[in-house]
Amino acid sequence: MPYLLPDDDVVAIIDSPPTPAISVSPDGQTVLLVSYEAHPPVSLLARPIRKLGGVRVDPALRGRQRTLRLIGLTLVDVADGTHRAIPLPAEASVSVPVWSPDSARFAFTVDRQDGIRVWVGQVESATAAEVSELPVSDVLTGGQLGGGGPVQWSRDSRSLLALCVPPDPAPLPAERIEPYVDETAGKSTQMATFQDLLASDADADLFEALATTQLVRISLDGAATALGVAAPMTSVSESPDGEHLLVERLQRPFSFRVPFPYFARAAEVWSATGEVEVVVAELPVSDEVPRQGVPTGPRQIQWQESAPASLLWTEALDGGDPTTEVEHRDRIVLQAAPFSVPAQEVLRLAHRCLGWYDLDLPDRLLVVEHDRDRRWRTTWDVDLAGAGNNRKVFDLSANDAYADPGAPLSQLHPDGRRTVVQVGAGLYLRGQGSSPDGDRPFLDRLDLSTGTTERIHTSPDDALEPVVAVLDTGLLLRRESRTEPANLMVAPTDGGPRRALTDSADPHPQLTSSSKQLRTHHRPDGVALSGVLHLPPGYDADRDGRLPLFIWAYPLDYGDASTAGQVRGSDQGFTRLRALDPVWFVLRGFAVLADATMPVVGDPETMNDTYLEQVSAAAKAHIDALDTEGIIDRTRVVVGGHSYGGFMTANLVAHTDLFAAGIARSGAYNRTLTPFGFQTERRSFWEAPHIYDALSSFRVADRIKTPLLLIHGAQDNNPGTFPVQSERLYQAIQGNGGTARLVLLPHESHGYGARESVLHVLAEQFAWAERWTAT
Repeated sequence: MPYLLPDDDVVAIIDSPPTPAISVSPDGQTVLLVSYEAHPPVSLLARPIRKLGGVRVDPALRGRQRTLRLIGLTLVDVADGTHRAIPLPAEASVSVPVWSPDSARFAFTVDRQDGIRVWVGQVESATAAEVSELPVSDVLTGGQLGGGGPVQWSRDSRSLLALCVPPDPAPLPAERIEPYVDETAGKSTQMATFQDLLASDADADLFEALATTQLVRISLDGAATALGVAAPMTSVSESPDGEHLLVERLQRPFSFRVPFPYFARAAEVWSATGEVEVVVAELPVSDEVPRQGVPTGPRQIQWQESAPASLLWTEALDGGDPTTEVEHRDRIVLQAAPFSVPAQEVLRLAHRCLGWYDLDLPDRLLVVEHDRDRRWRTTWDVDLAGAGNNRKVFDLSANDAYADPGAPLSQLHPDGRRTVVQVGAGLYLRGQGSSPDGDRPFLDRLDLSTGTTERIHTSPDDALEPVVAVLDTGLLLRRESRTEPANLMVAPTDGGPRRALTDSADPHPQLTSSSKQLRTHHRPDGVALSGVLHLPPGYDADRDGRLPLFIWAYPLDYGDASTAGQVRGSDQGFTRLRALDPVWFVLRGFAVLADATMPVVGDPETMNDTYLEQVSAAAKAHIDALDTEGIIDRTRVVVGGHSYGGFMTANLVAHTDLFAAGIARSGAYNRTLTPFGFQTERRSFWEAPHIYDALSSFRVADRIKTPLLLIHGAQDNNPGTFPVQSERLYQAIQGNGGTARLVLLPHESHGYGARESVLHVLAEQFAWAERWTAT
């Protein structure tokens, strides 16, 4: 059937320009606004691609598949608010710019018919130009929005390091038709059910040809110097002193079982001119990583920012297995130039190391440790030079949103070092500020010497004002309220009047007048629940009576009831309708309970034993509360969710009679197809077959009498949510005489992006909900 269209008012909102992305210069003097086309035509997604090693590659571009288009760059002067658009080629599709450490320039890429080219923009002149004809490749480093891309600045801002397509590359191997053959003997491979994997030697050859790059240093006048040999490089970083390069590259044979981040790989230190100085690690394919574990050997390898050329990395001491009983689970290792001295252990952790922040102090780190069993997070102030001088900075439940101290702000220094934003012993922490009354984003200053914090900024009661950056003269805020779209403004330190830097318009004033309220109530077991209730514009209870309700949710797991019941979210922000949001339904006369909490509480090892009971009780409690208030008609309730929310939706319509209809998008409905765990389930199918059966709505499709709309991207690449999940559930409902509708979206993955697709989804959802809630 052809694509459907919703009514004109919905189409107009979808076609309105989205709020630009922002990138602040290291010195805080300039903001780059990145305009983008949120919903390009489906023809962009339909370009020929190859699924290789867990990524989708556009062979003609020698880059990753593009799913949106970045179309404009605008410089905003923080001092006076002046906007200056950067001239770009017609129909250009660019990447997110990367700032030079000295803040004078920014680099980005431009897609051309014959490949991806590097451009450099100048802040002073508000111009940009191509600096090299050499095409680059982002197959292994992320596309327009991911991973920093294939281009980065040198520490001194005088040149660029680019991963280029090798000169005179051989023609790409012709596509070969081969059988898939794999063999196993003695391997315990209990990884997630990944998609888009290599399936043949021909795939491996093509992947290597497309992923291989040549590291090139490009000066600002366009001169290019090749460094080292071409290889499938996943990352390159320059040491703080500029004398060395840390290079990570893949090695054959490639795996058919896992995506490329788990392939055999080598980490090497090169000289600034490309000679190998030391091999830090040669790691085998990581296809036997224990469930919820980590690979063995060095991981998180990176330069220590406070030293000229010292490497830090983490190593597991438990074989990467979180169920092994050991005194220490991880250690941090340091190796300094000239790399001839053996690496030294500098810290042992009782639990898993999640990473660290470099302080702007010699040999000091903030190390974050996570206790999987307790779901506990500890942050340590670590002195690499003095054993025993480490102390806890934060120690709290990873689920405790109310006590969350926030995360350190980082900055890029003019000399290329990246550390936390720090003044003396004080550093800045930015957080969501969750509270029983909703989120109130904040900025604190933490004094490391005393452990005390000082509140610098808190969002007011009637708006959300997260801090974007700390400026010399004040704070850069992103302010929004119920009636104001998100915009940037400067709040001076001296308390002077604020200055707006952007003026985004309201794309849907008809929605802005609608009611929005944070609601809290309780499940019968005492667990607190919450959600944001949206009511149609102009709704009057006496005149309009009870409304149909659309509940939208995504279940989350918690170790205890107190943190499960905490309010996360706010009703004080601007409701900017995006294509896949549930709030659209208020424009069709529904009440919408968005972000309705469906907590699953219990022992992490067994909490799914009561999953069905807990989500069913939560759903009923939400409905009961709104019914008691006289807002909704409980006979006209629709439930919906995406991914794990789709999984929840199918289970709710199978196991309760609460709903008039359900809308499940891109979910997994047969858990035997994800046998080595799902979401936070720690047991395999063979360890808990009764749970995998009980939570598979496919197994009880004969009980699904509530009409169910199933929507899925035909090219879904998310682990476990294969399109066949929706296809088989639909066939099961059909075969048992139930009512269902299946929509498969061509060329779409786990989320839906093309204009034709998102408009069709909205049309389908409106029609389905209205059909089954009509009075």
